[in-house]
Amino acid sequence: MIEQAIILCGGMGTRLGALSASTPKPLLTVGGTPFLQILMQEIARCGVRKFLLLAGHLSEQIEAFARTVAQHLRCDVDVKVLVEPYAAGTGGALFHAKDHAMDAFLLVNGDSLFDFQPRKLSQLLASHADAIGAIGLRRVDDCARFGSVVLANDRITHFEEKGLRIGPGLINGGVYLFRRDILDALSPKCSLELDVLPSLSARGQLLGHAFDEGYFIDIGLPSSYDEAQQHLQHYRQRPAVFLDRDGVLNKDVGHVGTIDRFVWQDRAVDAIRLLNDAGYFVFVVTNQAGIAKGKYSLDDYWCLRDHIRSEVFEGDAQIDDERFCPYHPDGHMSEWRRDSDWRKPAPGMLTDLLDSWPVKRDASFLIGDQPTDLAAASAAGIDGYRFDGGDLFEFVRDTLRVRAKNGLTS
Repeated sequence: MIEQAIILCGGMGTRLGALSASTPKPLLTVGGTPFLQILMQEIARCGVRKFLLLAGHLSEQIEAFARTVAQHLRCDVDVKVLVEPYAAGTGGALFHAKDHAMDAFLLVNGDSLFDFQPRKLSQLLASHADAIGAIGLRRVDDCARFGSVVLANDRITHFEEKGLRIGPGLINGGVYLFRRDILDALSPKCSLELDVLPSLSARGQLLGHAFDEGYFIDIGLPSSYDEAQQHLQHYRQRPAVFLDRDGVLNKDVGHVGTIDRFVWQDRAVDAIRLLNDAGYFVFVVTNQAGIAKGKYSLDDYWCLRDHIRSEVFEGDAQIDDERFCPYHPDGHMSEWRRDSDWRKPAPGMLTDLLDSWPVKRDASFLIGDQPTDLAAASAAGIDGYRFDGGDLFEFVRDTLRVRAKNGLTS
């Protein structure tokens, strides 16, 4: 599972003129939200929780953003900022961050968003031990503005400069999954795109995966920034499925708080993948009174959550976000002994997710195994379906078919 994303935030943004003169390009707002925050939320959907922002131009604003972004994302992310000592280029910025890079990491441009599937890059890189990195590629109608990428049998053979190829083709989508070995190919001042990637491709050490249908937008030009204002927020909107955990995703044997007590419901990961492929956000909402009652600790919960996410990721699926309620009015642990509007049947966990993500509420629904789950769904204004155990994939498939028949899918 990919744990770290490094985001290049140091560019001057000169092509944007006055727009970026006093604001770093990644912090320009789209629909009232900093573009970088939108980008980080999309990356966090695949389970990434460690972010390293490589800043340069107007770095103090990036640092200020980093201090508050976790509150806006409403999830447990670790965000650090490194400021390049001078204008070092995209490769140089990464070189100066070498002490902070994990064994494998995502690298993305802070001024573009590409709807790709990181797990596809992870699977590709894992299948080629001799490769240093894998790049998400995008097929476009005209490569002239971007420069094109030539791909043969998963290997990138070379990069063509901007303007050399006119017409349809593959372009670099600006998302990379690198092994730490990439750092040996860098120098203190260099361009990743012009100096490093071409030499790696010449040695056959770069892989590429074409995401033909993935949404792509960059904000590097006034025209594309205007396009983002018009289309990005609408594109990101999608329906959501809220899944209870114990009794739906896993067998409920009572206070499941540790990995050794966790047993998947039949074909649960397949059901999550089905929802991913159908274009839904997949959210988990779970009461965890076992924490308040001293059955297991908060650290146990986090450990189990990471285990679940890892197994889902290995199953080519993803849980986009999660909310849990550790409170109970009869708890033995004083810090968790109280009632909470997040505890189902109250709708707090659901409404917080609805407020945090661009959800199409009318097309969203919940699957739970208890009357309290359905009551929370009703209070949040969405449909609820009761699952009584068995094959979760079959239940989800049949539910989607019924909803499609009744015109409830958009």
